[in-house]
Amino acid sequence: MTDVTHTAAVVVAGGIGERFGRPGGKQLAEVAGCPVLGWSLRALDASARFSMLVVVCLEERMDEYAHAVMSAGIATPLEFAPAGVTRQDSVSSGLSRLSSAVQVVAIHDGARPLVTPQIVAAALDELDAPGACGVVVGHPSVDTVKIVQDGRVDTTPERDRVWIAQTPQVFIREVLESAYSRAKASGLAATDDASLVERLGRGSVRMIEGPRENIKVTVAGDLEYVATVLARRGEGVGA
Repeated sequence: MTDVTHTAAVVVAGGIGERFGRPGGKQLAEVAGCPVLGWSLRALDASARFSMLVVVCLEERMDEYAHAVMSAGIATPLEFAPAGVTRQDSVSSGLSRLSSAVQVVAIHDGARPLVTPQIVAAALDELDAPGACGVVVGHPSVDTVKIVQDGRVDTTPERDRVWIAQTPQVFIREVLESAYSRAKASGLAATDDASLVERLGRGSVRMIEGPRENIKVTVAGDLEYVATVLARRGEGVGA
């Protein structure tokens, strides 16, 4: 198990939530008595595995975010970093706020409020596997996936090899930062952090199964689902 003093989490919350359809975006939308972002932070905090949490958000909204997450009751030291133009810029901003003692970093979407402390801990523990430099939480696809180019099906990968990636994604910090440096130098953009580390080729990226309910809130209707899951868990207002 990685020493808590050497482990931190960067929570990406810089999106403007264009598809969410509500003023203020999804990160601060209240569900079951706490903002979406607050639930994400609660799970990371409750895992008791981090020396610090860094929330990356729009610089002009830092005070608003800080005030909103006070209701979450986070005990782990919490800092804020300014979001960048892209997600990669935002993660880099968060990484720059970590102390030099941090050797392992978890990257989590602030809009995934249904992550659990147990899956966070499991991802961190999996990083101890021989040769591992990263761990991705996800689940096997229940649908057949088509690779499409210009409206034409190119290939159909075997479904039993296809997984849907979630967060948290956990990495050896030095490897992740090297992957980011190479991506910046080559102008490479990616949809998740693990794909950059995979391209670097410095060790293996492992996958562990997380709950399918660990969704990323995207549209306003997702809040009803989140509230239902939290109620089933006995969490939230009135629990």
